[in-house]
Amino acid sequence: MATAAPANTGMLGWIERTGNRLPDPVFIFFYLIFILIGISLLAAWTGFAAPHPTKVDGDGNAIIIAAESLVSAANIQRLWVEIPTTFTHFHPLGYVLVVMLGAGVAERSGLFATAMRAGVRNAPNALLTPMVALVAMLGNLAADAAYVVLIPLAGVLYAAAGRHPVAGIAASFAGVSGGFSANFLPGQLDALLFGITEAAAEGVFPTYDANIAGNWYFIAVMTVIFLPVIWWVTDTIIEPRLGRYVPDGVSGNVAAESDVPLTPAERKGLRWAGLAALAVILAWVGFTLGPGTPLIDEGARPEARLSPFYKSLVGAFFVLFLACAWAYGAAAGSIKTHRDIVKMMTGAMEDLAYYLVLSFAAAHFVAMFNWSNLGLIFAVKGAAAIESSNLPMPVLLGLLVLFTGLANLFVGSASAKWALLAPVMVPMMMLLGVSPEMTTAAYRVGDSATNIITPIMVYFPLILTFCQRWTPNFGLGSLTATMLPYSLYLLASGLLMTVLWVWLGLPLGPGSVVGFDAASLG
Repeated sequence: MATAAPANTGMLGWIERTGNRLPDPVFIFFYLIFILIGISLLAAWTGFAAPHPTKVDGDGNAIIIAAESLVSAANIQRLWVEIPTTFTHFHPLGYVLVVMLGAGVAERSGLFATAMRAGVRNAPNALLTPMVALVAMLGNLAADAAYVVLIPLAGVLYAAAGRHPVAGIAASFAGVSGGFSANFLPGQLDALLFGITEAAAEGVFPTYDANIAGNWYFIAVMTVIFLPVIWWVTDTIIEPRLGRYVPDGVSGNVAAESDVPLTPAERKGLRWAGLAALAVILAWVGFTLGPGTPLIDEGARPEARLSPFYKSLVGAFFVLFLACAWAYGAAAGSIKTHRDIVKMMTGAMEDLAYYLVLSFAAAHFVAMFNWSNLGLIFAVKGAAAIESSNLPMPVLLGLLVLFTGLANLFVGSASAKWALLAPVMVPMMMLLGVSPEMTTAAYRVGDSATNIITPIMVYFPLILTFCQRWTPNFGLGSLTATMLPYSLYLLASGLLMTVLWVWLGLPLGPGSVVGFDAASLG
């Protein structure tokens, strides 16, 4: 089958060429480390300093924090002596590895793929779009499986319903990638982002502990808001624009490849997985409310009593994914012995090989940024400048959403981008009275909305291939033009949601609020 050559002109072509010229994110961090060393030298030489926002001397005066050169004897020693510690103590690393041990088994056992197929196969024609969009957003928990399984399946389902298959692909792509942070449950992305958030916040407030459920309410409401947006854009803008589908030039039996009915074993597996999920939930309720209340610190301040529960959620999601996957696999036949579990866990760790390399570079950049004191000084001075501007807090967080959306066109990795922005953004907003959870939430809105229009997004060529299986002359420009309305409406609705959330002061998750009070850390 012939395919159209992607357009490489205009603004989209410039974005594609510029993005392709950027080094790999791993080397971006290494280059930034060298730049950081030079800046630290200049800052130390010029006496760049700021008063510490929380620490005072014996006379009650703020302690002055001065920039430190990264080539000082002490920092050179720290760099080479503490390399293993710097790497292994990088907060996102432990969070992601633990959650992925369970999620990787759920993906390899077939649980995620089967659950997504079950969610959309029997949807009525009138409700096909919202069902596809909802399952796509929930499919974020499955990471790569959502792209590989659900998106081509959506095209098949739309074609079978007499609708344009590219509209189905677009709706599912908008849900999986445009609604990347939207979900009813926290998952691996929350573990990854809040690990970076914690590392950034500790530069100013060392006792801050991240809460993996810190955006739970926010992302759940985002799901509810994004669902009608994707539904409306698909049915009123995209599908009419695509016109009536004429199945000429389609190669192969695409339906046979993707639209496979659930077998009795798979249905049994889903039932067993549901029972396993219920058992894990009841277990955590027992740990929290049962005898001895091991996940409640009865001796802490009222606002801190649930801290053990929040910290346990990383382990809870590991157990949840693992238990559901094992139950599904045992019933469906994809897991026969405990050795299969070990192999699937090993495979999940193999998939994280690149992430480990990226984490090594990011960990040292974040650590050296903290050693230089530049992050704290920039945060203090930036907070003072913003405070003097008298811009309302909702406006500031709205600007953060827009800035993130723009940056996402050039740096696609959510973790790499947040590792670059968080060391300044998180402490600066904390000094302005905004919680790290709220800053992370605003970042997530901007990071999601523009995923679907940048050609440097890693799955963009794959989505283009899915479209070309149904419409051979569908090019890069066609895909970008199709996804642009989704991006604009998702960004606008997410921006409005963020501004209203801050204005109303709604809780972001269990124990997480919009505002930040340093005294709450003790």
